[in-house]
Amino acid sequence: MGKRFFEREFKLQVARQAYRGEKRLAQLCREHGLCQTLVRRWREQYEKEGENAWLSQERGGNVDLDATGRIAALEAALGRAHLEIDFLRHSLATLRKGGFPPHNRGC
Repeated sequence: MGKRFFEREFKLQVARQAYRGEKRLAQLCREHGLCQTLVRRWREQYEKEGENAWLSQERGGNVDLDATGRIAALEAALGRAHLEIDFLRHSLATLRKGGFPPHNRGC
């Protein structure tokens, strides 16, 4: 069996989940048919380079640093927006189930 090629976005997705602890290493490996050594390597590279990991792969080694920085900033903003959306959805669900406890404002 020859070497498999993985797209940058797939590596980032798996590495993010491993780095953030969203899923256990064994679970990621089972779900995607990967070995633990590979996922660990991806997680370590993501720890070092963050959202800039594997950019040279995407552009064949010629990375435009201005575009790279802009992409990284946009991806970070998108990640924050997703966290905010998740928080708001959870808050809304909590309110619908009976709300938060009354807030004593000392009036």
